[in-house]
Amino acid sequence: MRFFILGNGSKPFVAESAERLAASIVSAGGEVAVLDLARQADLSSVEADVALVLGGDGTILRAARQMAFKQVPVLGVNLGRLGFLADLTLDEAIEYLPSVLHRQFQLAEHVMFTCSVDNDGKTKEILGLNEVVVRAGPPFKMLDLELAIDGDVVARFLGDGMIVSTPVGSTAHSLSAGGPVLGQELSAFVITPICGHTLTSRPLVDSADKTYTIRVRQDEGAWLVVDGQDCGPLQPGDRVTVRRAPVAFRLVKVPGKTYYQTLREKLRWGTPPHYRNELELS
Repeated sequence: MRFFILGNGSKPFVAESAERLAASIVSAGGEVAVLDLARQADLSSVEADVALVLGGDGTILRAARQMAFKQVPVLGVNLGRLGFLADLTLDEAIEYLPSVLHRQFQLAEHVMFTCSVDNDGKTKEILGLNEVVVRAGPPFKMLDLELAIDGDVVARFLGDGMIVSTPVGSTAHSLSAGGPVLGQELSAFVITPICGHTLTSRPLVDSADKTYTIRVRQDEGAWLVVDGQDCGPLQPGDRVTVRRAPVAFRLVKVPGKTYYQTLREKLRWGTPPHYRNELELS
């Protein structure tokens, strides 16, 4: 079995962890096809079975985009802070390697998107996993945005911006802006207004098989941000179009690590408050 080892070598412990992981793969009978800690390798022409990604969620998002339209199943090794998509510590990943080498694992497929920007007849397309954000930038004025779904104008939003998020991204920026938590394997997008200047702006969940277009009306200072990494200014009249990508993000699922367990343990979702016991109350 062939592996990618990907990560950000400028982060603490990543280089040492990558060397240790590579040695463990070789000693277990596997092969390291690419070890890239500079995040610059062209992976499109290299065959691999699993990508071991060292870092946090941002590193996994970057790896998914680096693999582009040739997605390899990802096993995340958490060397970051939260590590919502990274299930394992380094020691756990090394212990789990024999199961991976014998293909004793399951895969979960998640919606990815393409985001295209139409500006003066020029189109730029970006592949992403988490979310597309149209947000206010300098001089930080209120934005005037129009949302259309499959060409049908849905609403006009005044506020700080708008998020179009996948289910995987629903626990990231969209959640912070008041959006719902979606099951990660749903075929859907959630549209979440950011600080809408009205009491009626509410998140909307709809099918991932539809096309979502955000038009920037007459405001200056709008910016496009994809997965918190790729960003640039927008001009009045620009259209940002979000569609389901022709590829899916594939995540190696580790036995005993469930989505709701991750929500409880890492986001403290659905956990009751800590009450004092009866002895303390008496």
